[in-house]
Amino acid sequence: MIMLYGSQQDYDVLAGRPGHTPAWSAGDVAAMHAFMTEWNDDLVKSGEFVDAQGLTAPVHARRIRLREGVPVVTDGPYAETEEVLAGYTIVECDSFDRATEIAARLARTPYPEGAALAHEWYVDVRPIAESQAELEL
Repeated sequence: MIMLYGSQQDYDVLAGRPGHTPAWSAGDVAAMHAFMTEWNDDLVKSGEFVDAQGLTAPVHARRIRLREGVPVVTDGPYAETEEVLAGYTIVECDSFDRATEIAARLARTPYPEGAALAHEWYVDVRPIAESQAELEL
């Protein structure tokens, strides 16, 4: 699974909400979507694509924590959380190295010239456990 991360600020910038600089133009957003479409299409053509989903902004999230054995629900976003899971892609490929190579292509995702990223960009790649034994260290 290739996990992509973002922040509420990233979602706000992409949505063109005022007060976020530089704002992404419609062309910037279109270029990013075109890049992601091509990345996904390449995986479908190679037979490595399994599934992919984007997630809504953190403002729509709910966190459930146990406090003294009782579940407590908090609506997002969470000020203490800079980055959240923004989406994922599941691939089925020959090796962990190949999955890493696929994920590394995302470093070429376009963004507006001169834009400062709100946080260090990264994606995580992790194998999906197919058995109880794989969950154990």
